[in-house]
Amino acid sequence: MDFSTAQPKPAPALCGVVSADGKIAYPPGVKEITDKITTDEMIKRLKMVVKTFMDMDQDSEDEKQQYLPLALHLASEFFLRNPNKDVRLLVACCLADIFRIYAPEAPYTSHDKLKDIFLFITRQLKGLEDTKSPQFNRYFYLLENLAWVKSYNICFELEDCNEIFIQLFRTLFSVINNSHNKKVQMHMLDLMSSIIMEGDGVTQELLDSILINLIPAHKNLNKQSFDLAKVLLKRTVQTIEACIANFFNQVLVLGRSSVSDLSEHVFDLIQELFAIDPHLLLSVMPQLEFKLKSNDGEERLAVVRLLAKLFGSKDSDLATQNRPLWQCFLGRFNDIHVPVRLESVKFASHCLMNHPDLAKDLTEYLKVRSHDPEEAIRHDVIVTIITAAKRDLALVNDQLLGFVRERTLDKRWRVRKEAMMGLAQLYKKYCLHGEAGKEAAEKVSWIKDKLLHIYYQNSIDDKLLVEKIFAQYLVPHNLETEERMKCLYYLYASLDPNAVKALNEMWKCQNMLRSHVRELLDLHKQPTSEANCSAMFGKLMTIAKNLPDPGKAQDFVKKFNQVLGDDEKLRSQLELLISPTCSCKQADVCVVSKLYFYICSPSFAYRNLHFIKAFFT
Repeated sequence: MDFSTAQPKPAPALCGVVSADGKIAYPPGVKEITDKITTDEMIKRLKMVVKTFMDMDQDSEDEKQQYLPLALHLASEFFLRNPNKDVRLLVACCLADIFRIYAPEAPYTSHDKLKDIFLFITRQLKGLEDTKSPQFNRYFYLLENLAWVKSYNICFELEDCNEIFIQLFRTLFSVINNSHNKKVQMHMLDLMSSIIMEGDGVTQELLDSILINLIPAHKNLNKQSFDLAKVLLKRTVQTIEACIANFFNQVLVLGRSSVSDLSEHVFDLIQELFAIDPHLLLSVMPQLEFKLKSNDGEERLAVVRLLAKLFGSKDSDLATQNRPLWQCFLGRFNDIHVPVRLESVKFASHCLMNHPDLAKDLTEYLKVRSHDPEEAIRHDVIVTIITAAKRDLALVNDQLLGFVRERTLDKRWRVRKEAMMGLAQLYKKYCLHGEAGKEAAEKVSWIKDKLLHIYYQNSIDDKLLVEKIFAQYLVPHNLETEERMKCLYYLYASLDPNAVKALNEMWKCQNMLRSHVRELLDLHKQPTSEANCSAMFGKLMTIAKNLPDPGKAQDFVKKFNQVLGDDEKLRSQLELLISPTCSCKQADVCVVSKLYFYICSPSFAYRNLHFIKAFFT
C-alpha cells in the first residue's frame, strides 16, 4: 500500500505501547538509543532496528502498535540533526520503512515534523552519488523503498510541499551519473513521475528543476541528468504539457521573463523538448506563429532560427502536422529584415536534403530570393541549391537548377563565380564520374554548354574562370593522357555550335597569350636597348590585359618582369611551361614550385598572390 491518496492522520494513543517502566520499547536485543552512548554503539543498535523494521509488513498490527513510540523517537531532532552520516543514513532507512509499514496513515501528525523528515530523507539521498561507497547498498535500499511506496506523495497535503519536491528533484538530478545502473534511474523516475502525475499540478520552480537539465551548458556537464529529464518528460507528457505551455505562454506571449530563471533559454528549451517529444509542445507552436509576426526584427530572426531547426531536422514531420505554422514560416523568406531572409535561405538546404517532399513549397520562395537585391542572399540561394544537388541530384528540380543557371549572369562577380563553380562541380560529379547514372547525367548535360557560353562575356574574370573550370572540371588536367583525350573528344562532340565557337576562341586566346610570353622571353635574350625596353613594355601591357584587374595587373607584370630578368631558372621553367611539348604533369610541377617560391620570397609581396595564380594557371 502506498501514500498516493493518503492524508496525515492522528497517531493512535501511546497507552499500552510503552514498557512498564515508561521507556520506549526496542526490538529484542537492542538497548536504549540515547545521546549517552558512543557513535559506534549507536550505529550498532540502529542496524538492528533497521533490520526489525525491514522485516515488518503492514499486517503486523501488534508490532506496529508496539514500536510506534520508537518510530516517533527516531524522528526527533537528535537523529535528524545528527552529525554522523552513517547514523543519518540508518535513521533515514528506518523512517522510509516506517512510512511503508504504517501506510496510508502517517505516524507523524505535525506538518512541520513531516516537512523536516522528508527534507532530512532527501538530504541522505545525496549518498547515491558514490556507487563505490561501502554504504551504497543502503542508499539504494532507501531510494527503492521510497519509490515503491510513493512515500513523498504524503506531502501533497503540506502547504509548502513544493519546497520538498524541488529539493528532491534537484538532488536526484545532481547525483545521477554514468556509474549508476538502470535500476537506479528507474527508481528515480518512479519517485519523480508519481509526484508529477498524482499531484494537483507542477509549479514553475519545480518545472525549472527539470528543464534546466536540457539547457546545452548543463546537458554537456552531465549527460545522465539530461537523459533522466528526457525520460521523465516522456513518461509524464500528458500531465506536464499544460505546465510547459503555460511557461512558454508567460514568456513568449505575455513577455513575463521574470516568471523563471530559464526565460532567456526558451528557444533552446523548445528545440530540446521538440526532439524529446513533439507532443510536449502542442500548445506552444501557435505561440511561435505569433512571434514570427513580431514587429521586432531580431525577435523574428531568433524564431526563424529555431523553427529552421525544428522543420529541418531529419525525423521532423512538423511541416505536415502544422501547415499554418509552416506557411507562416515560409512567409519569412520575404521578410523586410535582411538577416531573416538570409536565415530562411540557409535553412532551405537542410530542408531539401532531409525533406525532399517540401521542395515544391520552397521552390517559389527560392525563386524570389534568387533575385533578391542583397548580394549575400542571392549567393546563399546558389549555395543552398548546389549543396543539396551535390548530396543527391534528385533533391533539386529543374526549376531550382534554373535559378543557378540564371545567376551565372548576375551583376556581381561573387555570385557569378559561385554559380559557375557550383554547376561545374555538378557536371564533374554526374557527367564525368556518372555517380547517379544516365538519367542524372542527362539532367545536367546542359551545364557544359552554358559554362562555355560565358566565355563570350566581356569580363576578364569570367573568361579566366571558364578556363579554370575547363581545366579542372570539364577536362580535368590531372587525368592520364588517354583519359583526357577521351574526355575532350566526348565534350567536343556533344557541345552545341556556340559552345564549340567559345571553346575554339578560348584556345585561340590561350595560344596568343603563350605567344606573347614567348616573345617576352625572347626579348630578355637580346641586349638591353631603348627599342628592346619599349617592345618589352608593350608586351607587358598586352599580358596585363589577360589578368584580373588589368590596372593593378600592370604593376604586377612590371615587378614580375624584373624578377624574370634576374632569374635564369625562372625563365627556363617558363619556357617549358609554354612549350607545346609540356605535359600536364610537368606543368603542375612548374606551377607548384614557382607558386611556393613566390609565396615564400621576401622580394615578392604576398599581395601579388592573386595575380601569380592567374598568371601561372
